[in-house]
Amino acid sequence: MKNVHIGFSPPDITEEEIAEVVDTLRSGWITTGPKTKRFEKELAAYMGTNRAVCLNSATACMEMTLRLLGIGAGDEVITSAYTYTASASVVVHVGAKLVLVDTAPDSYEMDYEKMADAITERTKAIIPVDLAGVMCDYDKIFEIVEQKKALFHPESELQEKIGRVVVLADAAHAFGASRHGVTCGQAADFTSFSFHAVKNLTTAEGGAVTWRPIDGVDDEDIYKRYMLLSLHGQSKDALAKLAPGAWEYDIVAPYYKCNMTDITASIGLVQLARYPQILKRRRQIVEKYDKGLAGLPVTTLSHFGTDYRSSGHLYLVRLIGKSREECNKVIVRMEEKGVATNVHYKPLPLLSAYRNQGFSIVDYPNAYALFENEITLPLHTKLTDEDVEYVIGAFRECLTESN
Repeated sequence: MKNVHIGFSPPDITEEEIAEVVDTLRSGWITTGPKTKRFEKELAAYMGTNRAVCLNSATACMEMTLRLLGIGAGDEVITSAYTYTASASVVVHVGAKLVLVDTAPDSYEMDYEKMADAITERTKAIIPVDLAGVMCDYDKIFEIVEQKKALFHPESELQEKIGRVVVLADAAHAFGASRHGVTCGQAADFTSFSFHAVKNLTTAEGGAVTWRPIDGVDDEDIYKRYMLLSLHGQSKDALAKLAPGAWEYDIVAPYYKCNMTDITASIGLVQLARYPQILKRRRQIVEKYDKGLAGLPVTTLSHFGTDYRSSGHLYLVRLIGKSREECNKVIVRMEEKGVATNVHYKPLPLLSAYRNQGFSIVDYPNAYALFENEITLPLHTKLTDEDVEYVIGAFRECLTESN
């Protein structure tokens, strides 16, 4: 192959998505309207949840959920040290104290024993991270929060109804995944998804949040509260104001602005219709990588097992015995061979924003060990079988050169 360029994660957009966006542009309704509402209903049907709310990002979904729960100053929220900043920044946004937990040894999931130890009387929520599309062990997480129930002091009506630490899944990577027969979106109390350009299902920018039924709380009330939080606290959205004589509205509180538009929802509607095939293709690529990298001095994240199915979002590879510097050289050599790779993730305590809050990487040795020798190979539905074979061959050559 000559002049090879294999991108890391380009969006898979077809003429169908383009036609749907054009239809929206011609409709005269381009902000939050009928297609956003339809997308929400179809997402809920896909995941088997009662409702779904679409906003302009997964970050907004998590932050609005924390605000919905009444979490803020004086509260603590726990998340993983091995994640993207969004999992943690939302905690800072609402004024709560961020608590980071190390991963378990050689695992991309939080150390659940350390997570349990981190729960205090001020803990209001835990944000597990479904990294690369593999769901966390929510059975274990719920077992822990139930055991710690006596420590929980609710400070809002919704917190009181739930009656324990809330589990808010950062499932930005995991749309379409399942574990123990439970679809992602149903497992946690609240689940946030990303539809950013690099995600399996994209709306360019966007996200969605789902929730499990809460005793004594109407799903419609929760939905309406998300609508208020995401649209300035306005009592009617633009669609509702279309009814004859229905122009008047109230602002119930000075809230936020993070709604999804019909333009982006249009992309999502087509992507969702295509999604079974997208997941199927991602699985095929994962299996080709698994087979092609067998026998190399690497370990890879397992995406599929007897009781779980990943969304196949990222293909994480750890180079046994290699340092970050050696791995970076492999990344450069792969780029020279026309293959874009990446690293997931630089642990939060290594980043200025979190170092400045007093976090130190020495307290998170397992997260650092993951980062030290991790490289992420391209995994997306624009890859052909020939592309995948080329990536495998190039990676094998780079590993040989690095020894």
